[in-house]
Amino acid sequence: MTNTLLPTSIVGSLPKPAWLSETETLWSPWKLEGAALAEGKQDAMRAAVLEQTRRGIDIISDGEQTRQHFVTTFIEHLSGVDFENKQTVLIRDRYEASVPSVVGAVERKAPVFVQDAKFLRTLTDRQIKWTLPGPMTMVDTLHDGYYGSREKLAWEFAAILNQEAKELEAAGVDVIQFDEPAFNVFFDEVADWGVAALERACEGLKAETVAHICFGYGIKANNDWKATLGTQWRHYEKSFPLLQRSSIDTISLESHHSNVPLEVVELVRGKRVMLGAIDVANQQVETPDEVAKTLRKALAYVDADKLIPSTNCGMAPFPRDVALAKLSALSAGAAVLREELVGALV
Repeated sequence: MTNTLLPTSIVGSLPKPAWLSETETLWSPWKLEGAALAEGKQDAMRAAVLEQTRRGIDIISDGEQTRQHFVTTFIEHLSGVDFENKQTVLIRDRYEASVPSVVGAVERKAPVFVQDAKFLRTLTDRQIKWTLPGPMTMVDTLHDGYYGSREKLAWEFAAILNQEAKELEAAGVDVIQFDEPAFNVFFDEVADWGVAALERACEGLKAETVAHICFGYGIKANNDWKATLGTQWRHYEKSFPLLQRSSIDTISLESHHSNVPLEVVELVRGKRVMLGAIDVANQQVETPDEVAKTLRKALAYVDADKLIPSTNCGMAPFPRDVALAKLSALSAGAAVLREELVGALV
């Protein structure tokens, strides 16, 4: 991770340009095809890097400009998965969806995102981050018609993700984030094999590793579920002690305008914490002081040199101007607190 105090980073997605896909919509199909689509994705990545840079983001990502879905875009590059004959499953024990089915041994025949990561590396001298789905969340976004065991399939995915992650690292990626929202649902599996499978995906990496666990954003099913959880979302109390003892370097969670009590951060004391100080469920743009206030409160539970200000989650469904304004607020708020901390040392 960068040596900058309070380095800023986004968790995942930024809105795509209107000429690339439908705006303010999750998982929208591409408007381009073939060579034009490949060129369009690169142009979108250029814009994402430019906006992050000019708005003061320290660890640059591609904004997921090359992906339609944070899980299935990776899975569609694997053999052994049938996307033609989809099955209906219950995802996160929350909502039904038509998903691809595992019909044979899953294998990664070729790199998935490595060429995109190499291109991202040419666009900036700053540290770069890439996001991948975590093994448990991959399992929970599929129908398994072959392995007959969520755990066995997760270990297969973990090995595949490790192959991809090592090649991303070789391509110049400094930070690799694994998205595991399923960790907030299947607590027994997290303890039995979920964290271990995630560690397998990270095995041998020198790049910084991040586990991002969230309560879900952008769709009605997630909002309806969160409305049933009461005034304190304490789910992290199940996974954080396990992650604190794991080899994962950084833990990512939402904070600003969420019902996650900040004291849960104490459970991962010693780890780096990527703390969401930007609300991705509300288009109201935060002020720098609001961002700084959220981050300042977190310092009771995480040392300043281990705190990474970020967004709560991805911002793909937002209007582009709103998302970009929130990036500016994030960096400005981090700068407010950074100046306070540096001034206190003088």
